[in-house]
Amino acid sequence: MTEQTPRAPRTSRAARPAWAVVRVLRDRNASLYLGGVVVSGFGSSAMWLVAGIWVKDLTGSDGLAALCVFALWAPTLIGPALGTLADRMRRRPLLVGTDLGLAVLLLPLLAVDSPDTLWILFAVLLVYGAAGVVHDAAEAALVATAVDPRLLGDFNGLRMTANEGMKLLAPLAGAGLYAAYGGARVALLDAVTFALAAGLCTLLRVHEPPPRPAEGAADLRARTVEGARYLWGHPVLRPLVLAGGTTMLFAGVNGAAVYAVAEGLGHAPSYVALLYVAQGAGSVAIGLVSGPLLRRLGERRFGRYGIALTAVAVTARALPYDAVALASAVAVGVGLPCVLVAALTAVQRETPGALLGRTAATANTLLFAPNAVGLALGAALVELVPYQALLAVVGVTRLLTVLPCRSRPRSSPRP
Repeated sequence: MTEQTPRAPRTSRAARPAWAVVRVLRDRNASLYLGGVVVSGFGSSAMWLVAGIWVKDLTGSDGLAALCVFALWAPTLIGPALGTLADRMRRRPLLVGTDLGLAVLLLPLLAVDSPDTLWILFAVLLVYGAAGVVHDAAEAALVATAVDPRLLGDFNGLRMTANEGMKLLAPLAGAGLYAAYGGARVALLDAVTFALAAGLCTLLRVHEPPPRPAEGAADLRARTVEGARYLWGHPVLRPLVLAGGTTMLFAGVNGAAVYAVAEGLGHAPSYVALLYVAQGAGSVAIGLVSGPLLRRLGERRFGRYGIALTAVAVTARALPYDAVALASAVAVGVGLPCVLVAALTAVQRETPGALLGRTAATANTLLFAPNAVGLALGAALVELVPYQALLAVVGVTRLLTVLPCRSRPRSSPRP
């Protein structure tokens, strides 16, 4: 497969965003899966935000609040090993079991009510993040089988819209529920949404042949490395994933400063919910047009434009104005998904099905593990450096992540 999908004719209905949405929603499996993304995404978005506010209220520490998100992202560091599970089991039962497991996992958070019990929250968040790595790998592999390959770009864009679009509702709803009843009720809400998502996943119609079982620990290690070797040797996938990973590194530093931004503007920590709503609005907009833009621009240009936009937005966030902070959040919501959608769609298209779980997990590790590193780095720096200087440096440096997308790859290897 070539680096770019062919451009659709200017008059083609496939190039129209509205028609692209209709095509995806007419696909039964795609529409069911998007429904699950909406339901579970609502609970997850509320929980992820409230975890940081919860810790901030109990401890008063910006750094500890940022470490909540770090705990969620940290398991991506062992993504290739966790992703091997997605190639050793049928993907639909794995997704159903993971959703139900996450619903049960959240129940211990009902006991968190003081700084002394915060270890329960951080432990749950670590397991939550690990289960999410397995879930994402199985999802990428299942979607590539269950959804028409011609719809993958449109589907991934709409998935981004559905998931990130929950930031339009979930943060405010979660913050309101937290303010009224505390974090335990938000955890309970998240548990219910995972149970509902598991029910929707059982309705998918897909035939999955039994995977080849691993033959001992040596075979398991070899199969884990196989996905990483395929990805790293692929001239189309490697530059896209590298660009996405370096972008997410700086996104993590930026994310760690979000509570300092709210404080610098004279607002309570709950103001962060409004910033996430603005970012969600940008992600909804770009998700609706990602498929047509990918066909028209190709993966590399689509990713480059998104990186450049986020660099400008992060730099602008250092200015002490509410309007600028909200506008920059919208711009980050538009720009950040571009390179991620491009890279993940390319992985689904370019990878053989038997390798897809491991390769997708490796790609997710290279894309999102730098976010965990950036969050940890940002959590330390935000306590030592004025957030305005930190954001300005991050924004300017982020432009360097455009470079991996500029090289023109050689022809793709045969699967």
